[in-house]
Amino acid sequence: MKYAIMLMMCNGMWAQKPAEGLTNKDYSELINGTSKSDSVEAKKFAVAWIAKSKSEKNWTQLAAAYKAMMYLDDPRFLMKYADSTITVAKYSKNPEIIGSAFLTKGIIHYSQKQLKQALDNYILADKYIASTNNKKVKYKVKFSIAHTKYYLGFYHEAISLFLECLSYFEEESDIAYLNTLHSLGLCYNKTGNVELSSYYNRLGLKNGKELENQEMEPYFNHSEGINHFSRKNYKKAITELQRVLPIMQQRKDFANETVAHFYIGKSYWAIHQEQKAITFFKTVDNAFLKYNYIRPDLRESYELLIDYYKKQEDAELQLKYINRLLKVDSVLNHNYKYLSKKIFKEYDTKKLIAAKQDIENAMMVNNKIHYTVISSLSGAILFLVWRHTRNKKRYKQKFEQIMAEKEKPTKPIQKCTGEIPFDINPELVKTILQNLEKFEKNKRYLEKDMTLIKLSGYLKTNPKYASKIILKYRGKKTIEYITDLKIDYIVEKLKTENKYRNYTYKALAEEAGFGSTQNFTKAFNTRLEMPPAFFIQQLKNSFPL
Repeated sequence: MKYAIMLMMCNGMWAQKPAEGLTNKDYSELINGTSKSDSVEAKKFAVAWIAKSKSEKNWTQLAAAYKAMMYLDDPRFLMKYADSTITVAKYSKNPEIIGSAFLTKGIIHYSQKQLKQALDNYILADKYIASTNNKKVKYKVKFSIAHTKYYLGFYHEAISLFLECLSYFEEESDIAYLNTLHSLGLCYNKTGNVELSSYYNRLGLKNGKELENQEMEPYFNHSEGINHFSRKNYKKAITELQRVLPIMQQRKDFANETVAHFYIGKSYWAIHQEQKAITFFKTVDNAFLKYNYIRPDLRESYELLIDYYKKQEDAELQLKYINRLLKVDSVLNHNYKYLSKKIFKEYDTKKLIAAKQDIENAMMVNNKIHYTVISSLSGAILFLVWRHTRNKKRYKQKFEQIMAEKEKPTKPIQKCTGEIPFDINPELVKTILQNLEKFEKNKRYLEKDMTLIKLSGYLKTNPKYASKIILKYRGKKTIEYITDLKIDYIVEKLKTENKYRNYTYKALAEEAGFGSTQNFTKAFNTRLEMPPAFFIQQLKNSFPL
């Protein structure tokens, strides 16, 4: 019976309710056994697994089912599934299940370069897992914390954690053991202990051969290439890093490929082959443009590009890389707050802005502008400070007013006071209004690209009558009416559900059915008379988790 049901599912004969006779273990095995190319079929298994677990109130299995669905559904919903996994895991009251759920959410934050949030979730995972006997998950959490601390610049703390992991992984997992050796090498390089870094690289290469696992070999060589640079063995650094570059490219490891290009460029620069070096620094810039990938040590690429084109008297390219470095600093200050304060900056923000202004002035045809820049900037700064203070006070008052309103989250819809030519049959008006109420009640306005034509279809009338009815009875033109409904929906979610306050603007825009993030933020500002960032921050301050 059970295998007949499996066969029916694999052939596409599917019911929304759980298949009778299948156990939770069966669903897990079916999903794992489904080929990657048949993700639609795997998703069906996950949907049934979720339904079965909910019906049984089996929170442990429901957490596992959500985790399975997380990687089968649209990537945009990753964080939603992660939050759902944590919620049901807490119902299980099983610290191992709860800890694993926080670990999963931390991994998602890490993949999205949200390192601080990743670390917060890893620490919560560690808190729960610490009370269990599951060593495998305990050390997976420790490794994740160590790895994140490394990227945040807490190298000594990361080393302590990696050393704890090392002895456990040596007995339990070859690849995890080799990964830990590699991570220790990276950390010691950052602390300036190049000899100890090389020791772990050599140990990793030796153990990799003994274990017949060569997966990490190019990464140990990559790390050793950077150590050669640190020792000022620039030609050795170039040779070693160029040797591993094809492997990184083949594996589509753009991060380590970018790092290799940077240190090859730095090595050429050190031996006064600046023209060759520039080619590699431009590759670092390409990675930033394509993948938004940057880390503090790679920042120097832009300083050297600026210096190079300054010497070449190429003002246009110099200005290009000054502008790019300002963007790079914005990303670094967000993702690496601790490190961005510690790294030496030849060009800090003030110097960059000053250099940028000088170049722009030199390129201006009208040299008279040069003499008014200082006074204009001062006036602009004073005006911006005044406007910021005024707006902040106005936003605060508006926020308090909105939070005081119980029924409506935002300013109420006003009836139109002007005279509107109205020649529609009263019975037809009544029918259209009933359909309009259904449209609002069923939240049809959340659909993407909701237009007057689509709305007319829901109201079962023509666009002309629809626009007249909305103007008379809702006091707004159609687009404004739909947009305000979307914003009111999001505001209510932000007020009542904590998880929405951690969503990105893009995710909130998707939730409300906006076509773009820009349209969402503009509409939010118009409706609430304040930017979403201020509103969300006030909610967090007023109602902390």
